[in-house]
Amino acid sequence: KFRQVNRFLELVDDVVPALRPAGTLRIVDFGCGKSYLTFAIHHLLTELRGRDVEIVGLDLKADVIAACAAFAERSNASGLRFELGDIRGFQAPGHVDLVVSLHACDTATDAALAQAIRWEADAILAVPCCQKETYRQIENDLLAPLLRHGLAKERFASLVTDTLRAQLLELHGYRAQLVEFVPLEHTAKNVLIRAVKGKPAGAETRRAYEQLRDSLGLDPALERMLTAA
Repeated sequence: KFRQVNRFLELVDDVVPALRPAGTLRIVDFGCGKSYLTFAIHHLLTELRGRDVEIVGLDLKADVIAACAAFAERSNASGLRFELGDIRGFQAPGHVDLVVSLHACDTATDAALAQAIRWEADAILAVPCCQKETYRQIENDLLAPLLRHGLAKERFASLVTDTLRAQLLELHGYRAQLVEFVPLEHTAKNVLIRAVKGKPAGAETRRAYEQLRDSLGLDPALERMLTAA
């Protein structure tokens, strides 16, 4: 966990130049859990980068949120608060500069990405986890030899899911990359989606996205969420 949090901080620092240079930075951490990352981001931006922040950590577990809020109060972490709630129902207090999500399971990552896109957040950093939806849906006769092996299917489904997510981010006006989070010996969930606001991709990216999606018989959660919005 220590290595994961420190690597995530490096990636946060990388996107700081893409955020507004002055004023209070608004950041939302979806599925914050015990909030090691949330507190670390607060320290990075306030103590090391001298920025004013409004950081919200959101999670579904009441006891975890209570513990994090109590620690934030004891440590006088100005601009940091924690809320109990679901990603889909969270209302941003204003323009959101950065959305982060570390190991939100399955379509919870899609919910975080969809909210970030709706808010037109300036930057998004998300490390997905357990892409179960794609694993259940994926079908392709040509790939049948690969898909018959659970391990190969799981890893393939993971890469396909994140590739489609990156393409959708590009179609909605982001420059998206899939980057190595940490080495595999630390966690198998080592792909990070990094997206910074830019210009929407064109028809060629749309065609490539649709061809990949349809060739594998997929109905991606992120696309459904954005269409529903």
